[in-house]
Amino acid sequence: MLEGFKRLFSGSGPAADTGWEGVAPWAEAKQYAFRGVQSEGFVIDGRLGATPWRMEWGPTQRPYIQGQELRLRAELGLGADLQVVLMNRPLQEAMEKAVFEQYVEGVQTRIDNQTPPEMRWLVMFPQLAGSEMPTLRERYIALSSRKSWLQHWLEGPLSQALAGLHIDAATPLVLMIGRGRLMLRTALPEAEVESLQMWLRVFENAMREARRVANESSDSISPSTQPSLWSASALPGDERKT
Repeated sequence: MLEGFKRLFSGSGPAADTGWEGVAPWAEAKQYAFRGVQSEGFVIDGRLGATPWRMEWGPTQRPYIQGQELRLRAELGLGADLQVVLMNRPLQEAMEKAVFEQYVEGVQTRIDNQTPPEMRWLVMFPQLAGSEMPTLRERYIALSSRKSWLQHWLEGPLSQALAGLHIDAATPLVLMIGRGRLMLRTALPEAEVESLQMWLRVFENAMREARRVANESSDSISPSTQPSLWSASALPGDERKT
């Protein structure tokens, strides 16, 4: 369905060999729960205070990421009507090009549920102006179904953490909230402990700031756990609906 993305990113090479022997000792030292998923990757479960989070590294589940993907998620119990997306500008441009190729020049006339939500929301919701996210405007775009919530979320520590990331500008990055879940996706060819720590710090900043905004706006936070995206009960394509 997303042939536009496949053409845009078809020049990328195959996933790197998985050399993640140091990850399990790091997780054990931090008292996280670690388990490998065959030879494809691993799952780590941890907590920020009372709120569980899950880290997964393995084959990509999105057409805009080639090779190995890092996923972080936490169930925050936020309102179901809250949809938020932050992504880097090269990814925004690639998505908009794919939308044009697929739905304007192609034969499809509407975006359906098989399209990743971050792509659907990109054409549904208004983006923050550069003046509304001055620390991030050069590298990122952000949009939401509730603009004031998004602005409040990006104040302070989260913007500083995102602005301080030392990654290639073209590395796909999506930080999103939907159905009460906070999710981070990025390309990560090799699961080095230093990189995992960096992304976990960003994600935990996003968790803290989401809880702060929810508390200040009287939204409840109800921690919960969910099965792995690689669990045997998950059917192919199910995760794309979340």
